[in-house]
Amino acid sequence: MTVRSYSIVGAGALGGYYGARLHHAGLSVRFLLHSDADHVRRNGLTVESVDGDFSIDRPEIYDDVAAMPVSDVVVVALKTTRNVLLPRLLPPAVGPDSVVLMMQNGLGNEADAAAVLPRHRLFGGLAFLCSNKVGPGHIRHLDYGSVRLGEHRVDGVAADGGALLRAIGTDFEKAGVRVDLEEDLIAARWKKLVWNVPYNGLCVVHRCTTDVLMKDPAMRRLCEALMHEVRGAAAADGHPLRASFVDAMLRSTDEMAAYSPSMKLDFDAGRPLELDAIYRRPLAAATAAGVRCPNIETLYGQLLDLDPGRDAGPS
Repeated sequence: MTVRSYSIVGAGALGGYYGARLHHAGLSVRFLLHSDADHVRRNGLTVESVDGDFSIDRPEIYDDVAAMPVSDVVVVALKTTRNVLLPRLLPPAVGPDSVVLMMQNGLGNEADAAAVLPRHRLFGGLAFLCSNKVGPGHIRHLDYGSVRLGEHRVDGVAADGGALLRAIGTDFEKAGVRVDLEEDLIAARWKKLVWNVPYNGLCVVHRCTTDVLMKDPAMRRLCEALMHEVRGAAAADGHPLRASFVDAMLRSTDEMAAYSPSMKLDFDAGRPLELDAIYRRPLAAATAAGVRCPNIETLYGQLLDLDPGRDAGPS
């Protein structure tokens, strides 16, 4: 049996959580960190989880990608606002047979990586995870945790019939993560946007958590309207989603613990918001297909005005 090695590029709330789970499943996991590197080397990586706390006392930590050993799977868990760094980060991290797994929100992230590594296989991962980074090397997992995995291919046909995708999915399942494999990765990304578009943006605009939106009838109706606009954009883009998926997202958010989405945490911390991947690119796809999304356009405009990174140059 092949035991794959993993490099986690960006070990925050998402990368740190899944990387730690893969480590505890017996896989070789390396973490690329920046400001936290020395702290995590000394103190380890801790995950407080609703499913039971766990930690890594001596994680394999690097603060220079050039010093990292090449891994079989390179997991990019950076915020999409830092994808400008991919040309610097990815080439040293991969070998001839390495694959890249883009575990990020929004549209177009696999294309960003493909522009840097046109000859490597690329996969996409969508995390349905309520998790926050609450301190250096300290992650708090509040709810959920499943992932959807798909392959990025222009022709839509996996080179090996999907065997490698299934193998990576099996690694995550051994780590206690529920995995769904997606034949249409772009459709899966639109599904994730059904949740991300309303809740990330509205929690920033209204300075609130998800439960506040769900308890207010007007805000709940706006969330639903935004979700249906995402569905309309997805259908126009060639990836139709069932109307029942909106109902499922509303129900799951009703059941969710009060949660500050990642964009709200970024806003509170004065960090740039992931507006390009979550709003601009989906709106551009809708416009190209001849569809208007007035509620999303309004929300995007409000977020542009609020974005702490609007006047910042490249990271």
